[in-house]
Amino acid sequence: MRSFRRCATGLLMASVLACDAAGALANPLTTFRYEAQAQRHCPSDSIVWLDLGKGIYYTKQQRRYGRGFTGSFVCREQARSNGYRRSLLGLR
Repeated sequence: MRSFRRCATGLLMASVLACDAAGALANPLTTFRYEAQAQRHCPSDSIVWLDLGKGIYYTKQQRRYGRGFTGSFVCREQARSNGYRRSLLGLR
């Protein structure tokens, strides 16, 4: 399980660096393991759980917020500017 997380983290970092070198990202995506870290990074923005495998993010009101092995906490505006979309599961 640890090797899977290391591999996923390595792939994430490699993709961010590759996109940044190409100039594709206007606002680099900063991922965090803990919600409090993300909140300190962007105190005026809301924090979302980004599912990197699916390319979507979940808000605090949704059941899948903070769950899964292929996700991280990020600032909502960074997720939006990097092309991630919000999940509609659990919203009415």
